[in-house]
Amino acid sequence: MENTQTVSRGMYWILFLVAFVALVLLLMYASNWFWADLPFLFTFLVKAMDVI
Repeated sequence: MENTQTVSRGMYWILFLVAFVALVLLLMYASNWFWADLPFLFTFLVKAMDVI
């Protein structure tokens, strides 16, 4: 039996954009901490592109 689950990728795109804005703000105001946002940015990008 196949268990199919539909996931709204639109929410992941919105979360990716929020993480991207956070990354830009961190680069502008606290450049030493930009790396703290990278796991969120790349995770939401990959999930939005439905790679995993």
